[in-house]
Amino acid sequence: MTNSDYTLIDPITKYQALKIYSLENENPFLELQRLDHYTLIWIKQGKGTIQADFAKFQFGENSLVSFSPYQPFKLMIESIDAQVIHFHPDFFCIHKHHKEVACDGVLFNNIYDSPEVRLDEPAQGKLNMMIDQMMTEMKHPELAQHELLVSYLKIFLITASRLKKEQGQDPDKNTATEDEPFVLKKLKDYINENYRTNHSASDYADMLAISPKALGKLTKTHFKKTLTDLISERIMIEAKRELYLTNKSIKEIAFQLGYDDEYYFSRFFKKKAEVSPQIYRRNIGSDRASQA
Repeated sequence: MTNSDYTLIDPITKYQALKIYSLENENPFLELQRLDHYTLIWIKQGKGTIQADFAKFQFGENSLVSFSPYQPFKLMIESIDAQVIHFHPDFFCIHKHHKEVACDGVLFNNIYDSPEVRLDEPAQGKLNMMIDQMMTEMKHPELAQHELLVSYLKIFLITASRLKKEQGQDPDKNTATEDEPFVLKKLKDYINENYRTNHSASDYADMLAISPKALGKLTKTHFKKTLTDLISERIMIEAKRELYLTNKSIKEIAFQLGYDDEYYFSRFFKKKAEVSPQIYRRNIGSDRASQA
């Protein structure tokens, strides 16, 4: 059963800007989701499996999982007790405020790690306080409501991002040999430097002087994804960022990402996001973002 539902509607667009609600003994995310806003789910009770993009990960109690707009995900468990936050990019753009919050590439758009952050007791207390403050503000709106809600959300995201970064330095993360982390670190660097021009798995295997089969085995073991999946996800992150933050044409964005044929790029985008670049831009709102 869902209770404590607080929703803020953007007075200009009339769309949902921010929504906070709790879940008790239910799971509306059992089927594959592709939502047009950022989603944070704090799982307080329940253990199961997350499917995010092409990979599956285990989650436990007091886990925070986060998903970007149109990122496919589902929680494979019959019921959970959870606190859920949805926010639209028009309400708070993680790309535009990256220097302030630095959650892009950590909580969101992190193609190499699980979307889970394990919440210790201090973090639970801090996040609970921010949620309570947001719900109180949404229940009794006052002057500068938007600014105050964004401030609370920023603290929430910064707290979770710091914790995830600390957990990313955990020496117990699966690394089978000393050589594998170096190879995978180089792979991440090469993908980040070359995804605009090199789209095939064999390109990166050649750069690393390793066979495509061996490299593919490593990515499957450590990232739970194929090398092709990683390249595609990195291209999609940049495509979405360009569609949201700029007014460049689809043709310009396609060319910038190494596609001479904008129609081929559009088919690639739609296959991954299940919406066309035009619909993504319209729903996420690049024009409104440029005015914010």
